[in-house]
Amino acid sequence: MPTIFIIFGYRFYFWSNEHNPIHVHVEKGDCEAKYHINPLELVENYGFKCNELKMIESIIEENTEVIINHWNTYFREK
Repeated sequence: MPTIFIIFGYRFYFWSNEHNPIHVHVEKGDCEAKYHINPLELVENYGFKCNELKMIESIIEENTEVIINHWNTYFREK
């Protein structure tokens, strides 16, 4: 599970055997979520509260290019 980055305790990552469309998983404590990147869309949420989801979405929006570049680099090298 390659970690892209950790911000405010939220770990943003993807699985090493992922599939398109580009998406990111987020975890903190016992909570997990999954977002498609373009367009930004919450796909799954297990335990995050609404205010946490807004924070996560803000982080994703600010780092979309980083997430996409990390995804493309990782899967190009496999």
